[in-house]
Amino acid sequence: MKTAWMKIALPVLILLIGFGGLSVIKASADQEEEKEVVDTRPTVKVETAIAEDYQVNITSYGEVAPLESTMLSAQVSGEVTSWHPNFVAGGLVLRGDTLFNIEKDTYEAALLQAEANLTLAKSQLIEEQARADVAKREAKGLSQSKISDLYLRKPQLLSAQAAVKSAQARLKIAQRDLENCEVKAPYDALVVKRNLGVGQYVNQGAQIAEIYNIETAEISFPIAGFDREFLPLNIAQQEATVSTKGYNSISRTATISRDLGIIDQDTRMSQLVVRVEDPYSLKSSQPALKFGHYVEVSFAGKTLSQVYRLPQSLVTNRIIWVLDEEQQMQPKRVEILREEGAYFLISEGLQNQDKLIMTLPEYPQKGMKVKIAEPDQDLVVQQ
Repeated sequence: MKTAWMKIALPVLILLIGFGGLSVIKASADQEEEKEVVDTRPTVKVETAIAEDYQVNITSYGEVAPLESTMLSAQVSGEVTSWHPNFVAGGLVLRGDTLFNIEKDTYEAALLQAEANLTLAKSQLIEEQARADVAKREAKGLSQSKISDLYLRKPQLLSAQAAVKSAQARLKIAQRDLENCEVKAPYDALVVKRNLGVGQYVNQGAQIAEIYNIETAEISFPIAGFDREFLPLNIAQQEATVSTKGYNSISRTATISRDLGIIDQDTRMSQLVVRVEDPYSLKSSQPALKFGHYVEVSFAGKTLSQVYRLPQSLVTNRIIWVLDEEQQMQPKRVEILREEGAYFLISEGLQNQDKLIMTLPEYPQKGMKVKIAEPDQDLVVQQ
């Protein structure tokens, strides 16, 4: 009895299980059909291209050097009696400071002698002038045939006048020699080296020191050929900025002085010169810009009309990607006018209101459909 019941129930159970399985499969299929289609388009960020007038910035490098250097020489001979406490290597002296003194006794005596000679010459001139006046009055009663220049004492008068001028010249020389016993700084200066000491005898013309002018410094720097066409027309007297690099950087305002007027045959570069006033900051509280500093020089160049300034990362082999009206990627070939830092200045190939793709997919292709990211959406895109 039990065996017969099992023979009837088992086929029924198998049919029920099969029917249930088919129902589950059908329900799963219906759910899959109801799912939304997944959007596989890559997401990109887009910005609008806008042309603008842009002023080029030109940058180069050079070394700070003095406007002039002077080898000081003694203009008179004598023993050194004293020197300025700052008249040492590395010392700073001001225009007009007495750098050292030469013993004056001999030159003071020479000045007194020159003054005495001038006084004597003047007295002889007065005496000779009086004699000439007497001769002129006496000549009024004589016939013209008896009157001569010698009788009127004209040669003697000219000789006395010449003696006065000669005495005046010797007096000037004596005064100058006495003044030259005090050797003064011709400008605000940095003392580079000094070759004298107290008690030392120096000869006229002997070189005793080297000084650098610190009233003005100059920096000569090269301009590459691709930068020359962007120089402003009136380059002289244009303002520039001179700065050092490093933790304690220094920045000073400078003025472009001149173009050296020569293009180097090897490098094809020209040279400009800028001047920095008071580089050692004697008259200000700014940090000193010392001679020998290697500095960056930057100044404004020409203003370019209606160009596009784009990051270099967007341009590959002069190709940039834009988004068309159907949200498809399209390549555009552009003309690079100038490279400036991390940017390119584009003159041709783009139009105002072009949609620039700022974040490219990993493998960009012409006609690839993309979707635009929300303004606050962050993307991580391999480029």
